[in-house]
Amino acid sequence: MSKMFCDSNCEIDYRVAEELGLGVIKMGYTVSDDMYFYDLGKNTDNKAFFDRLRKGETAKTQALNASEYAGYIEPYFAKGEDILYVSFSHEMSGTFGSLKMALDNLKPKYPERRFTLVDTRHISMGAGKVVEYAARLHNEGKSDDEVAAAVAKFRDKVQTYFTVGNVMYLVRGGRLSHFKGVIASVLRIKPIVHTEDGKLVNIEKAQGRRKSIRALFDKIDPDKVDFSYPFTIMQADCEADAETLDEMIKAAFPAATTEIRIVGPVIGAHCGPDTLGLIFVEK
Repeated sequence: MSKMFCDSNCEIDYRVAEELGLGVIKMGYTVSDDMYFYDLGKNTDNKAFFDRLRKGETAKTQALNASEYAGYIEPYFAKGEDILYVSFSHEMSGTFGSLKMALDNLKPKYPERRFTLVDTRHISMGAGKVVEYAARLHNEGKSDDEVAAAVAKFRDKVQTYFTVGNVMYLVRGGRLSHFKGVIASVLRIKPIVHTEDGKLVNIEKAQGRRKSIRALFDKIDPDKVDFSYPFTIMQADCEADAETLDEMIKAAFPAATTEIRIVGPVIGAHCGPDTLGLIFVEK
């Protein structure tokens, strides 16, 4: 039996990670000059993080280096255990180059050990849905190859949509040009972003917050949705808007279950306060 890992960019709750027996690779971020590693909310106040951003502090993400990855991997290799790592999208970060370097360095010392890397092709709580699905299969005794094959099918059923409060966070992250960002701010245009093939794609524009919330809701096709999975509403310190979306879903689909969860600092550094997202699973 291998040890299964996820990373904190998958944003499952730390209690769920502990219940599932997951190892968690903590991703780094800085606020001003302070360095942190996100622990899925165990000792992190996500609300306080967004308060700091609202006051004008700047947050950046920090990729792990090879030695930091080795610190997670080698203790299990030394015990004779293989590792299954179900990660956030490889298209969204260069950090996996450091992971490869760590594995290359460990290979001569542990030639018999196997490291299986599975890409969710999602970020944030969309990746989290895939991680939870994979973890339950892993805990049922499925092999690493069987879990990887199942994830390859399931990840395409997970749908992630979000809109931001301040488009300049997308500009800083290179998702939007500065010119377009300024125009969008002036015209109160809110992009609707979708995860496709592991990348973030701007698929639509809504004018104003109310219309952007409606645009998220309109992505739900009741003929396609698998209602056995809860709708996840992700909010970056905009709980009232999340509750509005929650009420719309419950009014339209009384049998649906929903959960509202706050975004963590690593994802929050890229999207900024007032980001609102909707994640669900299709049949």
